[in-house]
Amino acid sequence: MKKLVVLTGAGISAESGINTFRGSNGLWEGHDVTKVASPEGFARNPQLVLDFYNQRRKQLLEVLPNKAHYNLVDLETDFDVEIITQNIDDLHERAGSSKVIHLHGELLKVRSSIDENLILDWRKDLFLGDLCHKKSQLRPHIVWFGEMVPMLNKAAEIVQKADVLIIIGTSMQVYPAASLIHYTQPNIPIYFIDPKPAVSENNFENLTIIKNVASSGTTELLRLLL
Repeated sequence: MKKLVVLTGAGISAESGINTFRGSNGLWEGHDVTKVASPEGFARNPQLVLDFYNQRRKQLLEVLPNKAHYNLVDLETDFDVEIITQNIDDLHERAGSSKVIHLHGELLKVRSSIDENLILDWRKDLFLGDLCHKKSQLRPHIVWFGEMVPMLNKAAEIVQKADVLIIIGTSMQVYPAASLIHYTQPNIPIYFIDPKPAVSENNFENLTIIKNVASSGTTELLRLLL
């Protein structure tokens, strides 16, 4: 069975009503990203950061996977599909995808401030004073700006084994995630689904651009692959 690796970004979740991405003005949902998505911001104003992610968590629990998420599940019938997502939502899992890696963490998890391997499932609000068993403040299980991306090496290993690479709803302009495309084997088919693609078919060998939103683009992809 051919291995199909999918890299997804904010564009695949946008049609579900999630707009938790950084805008061109440098703001994230109206907030300066350095204040709500950095270790320095958390140290300076932990209440603001916890409130910000509490709102994101509430929003996530109110939305549903969309057609694009379900189309990727359908591909598992004919391919060994692994998804590497930059998104912190759980919409791939809720749709039924069986192999998902989150590069930037998960909104429905929290972790110890002193032990990054002490991770808990969390679906309610997180408050100052919520401690792990090591007596440290719990924080969102999110990779903030300036922090290492612990799943990056594993993701690179997966991309190296891909027979087909699919990129959906991400500009592939933000590093280190953007570097993953360079781990592909020479000349494997690459499909790029985005209404405003930041690459051209001259950028990579064997690149097919599907200039569409994720739901329509993945529907077209299914026709091309199956």
